[in-house]
Amino acid sequence: MASTLPQAFKENFLGDSPDWYKSAIVAFLVINPVLLFSVGPVVAGWALIAEFIFTLAMALKCYPLQPGGLLAIEAIFIGLASPDAVYAEVSANLQVILLLMFMVAGIYFMRDMLLFVFTKILLGVKSKTTLSFMFCFAGAFLSAFLDALTVTAVLITISVGFYSVYHKIASGKSITDAGHDHTDDSSLLAEHQTNLEDFRAFLRSLIMHGAVGTALGGVCTTVGEPQNLLIAERAGWEFIEFFVRMAPVTMPVLVCGLITCVLLEKSKILGYGAQLPAAVREVLQASSDHESSKRTQTDNAALIVQFIVAIILVLGLAFHWAAVGLIGLMVIILLTAYNGVIDEHRIGHAFEEALPFTALLVVFFAIVAVIHEQHLFSPVIAWVLAEDPAVQPGMFFLANGVLSAISDNVFVATVYINEVKSVFDAGDITRDHFDKLVVAINTGTNLPSVATPNGQAAFLFLLTSALAPLIRLSYMRMVIMALPYTVVLTTVGLLAVLYRL
Repeated sequence: MASTLPQAFKENFLGDSPDWYKSAIVAFLVINPVLLFSVGPVVAGWALIAEFIFTLAMALKCYPLQPGGLLAIEAIFIGLASPDAVYAEVSANLQVILLLMFMVAGIYFMRDMLLFVFTKILLGVKSKTTLSFMFCFAGAFLSAFLDALTVTAVLITISVGFYSVYHKIASGKSITDAGHDHTDDSSLLAEHQTNLEDFRAFLRSLIMHGAVGTALGGVCTTVGEPQNLLIAERAGWEFIEFFVRMAPVTMPVLVCGLITCVLLEKSKILGYGAQLPAAVREVLQASSDHESSKRTQTDNAALIVQFIVAIILVLGLAFHWAAVGLIGLMVIILLTAYNGVIDEHRIGHAFEEALPFTALLVVFFAIVAVIHEQHLFSPVIAWVLAEDPAVQPGMFFLANGVLSAISDNVFVATVYINEVKSVFDAGDITRDHFDKLVVAINTGTNLPSVATPNGQAAFLFLLTSALAPLIRLSYMRMVIMALPYTVVLTTVGLLAVLYRL
């Protein structure tokens, strides 16, 4: 029986989200005007923040752009913020938007080179502990110069590729067969099922080491995470100065994070330590050899171009040739021009990964505009700044860490850095103290946020990717596997903020 028109509207609203989630969003939209006109804008503003954090925490039920966007539109409509205030926030954060639009898209055209490098690492290193260390370190190094979301996308692509190759063999097909569905286990051969389960465990541990590596490296530089560029802009720090300012905290954390990686593999706890089955290695090596035999001079030339542009990218960032987003645009132009990518549709695919998050970031800025217009965080900031200056950086680190773990570190960092910058501009704190608080905010939003997939865009991207169901990587499994890293990164980061700044 066909649905009635009202029922069809209800079904279409937020698509396949659970009914309870849809009801919650509708309730929020109804409650906010009531709170505004009965209690006042401050209470309504705090309710809006709580509701928006709820949409971030429930990102697996519905991408936050739609429900969060509805809340932001309503906030503007009922006067909690003006369109001009939102535009001012977006304008002030143009560098971050350019970073997401162009840098992530630029790295898309460098994926062949990155896949080539990671493939050589995976097949060339026999020790699982050494391999895990290299994946974690490579994730950190690449994220420091590229972007954590992009590096995670590369790790996902590599893992799905390897999984699909072995799954094809485990289903009774050959490497050269085309059209295999690696999501369908119905045709798996009994003798391969144990190896496939071991391979899944191997990939889970490897991908988690790599994902945590993106957090370890992403905290170090202006381009590692989207909020870093915003923080650097507010502090007036360029690439090198940002790295140096963060180093007293980020370098001890990096070392301890890498040590944790090794210890987890040695102890084989919480899902780590799984080995690559010998039969799987043989299949992957045969597939790699087959692909190498098909590589043409044109393919080799494309790889060389990508290596050269990667070097240009690192130099451009290190010496601050231009705004980061514009360097990303330069990367797009160079890679597409010299590798023959001249079709508009092929270029368009590069932007699919970053633009949804870019749109969500603009919604973030609308919520931030509400915070500014209603001065919601001013009492909180004033309370923290009334405490002993020696403990203030630690308080900011922990406050940012807790909020980032349950919501999203970009949103949290945007709110706190803007409030602290306002206090500094008013002359209430010294430049030296401001610098310490900036370091605490950046590290606080980047390190403890590995606790849950909600906190890091790269972690959420991994959880919602095509890889997660293949290797049985659930939300709770990610939380459990991230737990030792969370404890180490948070503890070492807090101690460094308190005693090294």
